[in-house]
Amino acid sequence: MGESMSWADKFNLMDGVVILRLTVALFFIPHVVGKFTEPATLGFFKAAKFNPPATWMYIAGAIETVLTIALVLGFYTHLVALVAAFHLFVAGAATYKVTKKWIWVIGGIEYCVFWMFCCIALAMLTWPK
Repeated sequence: MGESMSWADKFNLMDGVVILRLTVALFFIPHVVGKFTEPATLGFFKAAKFNPPATWMYIAGAIETVLTIALVLGFYTHLVALVAAFHLFVAGAATYKVTKKWIWVIGGIEYCVFWMFCCIALAMLTWPK
């Protein structure tokens, strides 16, 4: 998603790369909302040994907010997608530290890993040539 693309091109739903970009972006929204509305989220940050947990929870929420906006708007997609992949790697590592599980529906890291690789693929697909 080069900076020279028109707004129409950035939101062309007939383009698979656009769909991937919007998907990886919009999937952050429930996670951002959860950081600020779900009390159990703080418990996770405590269990993962992030200190101070509330500060790290809000930092994660702020990072996810910036990632969401930048990806939705197609702003430096190749770089933002790499930052998102790293963020998801950290989230997956923290989840594994707490749960020691793979399958997402039982609290595992499967979803973080899949989402991370989607971000890596997006970075590769949008990297300037």
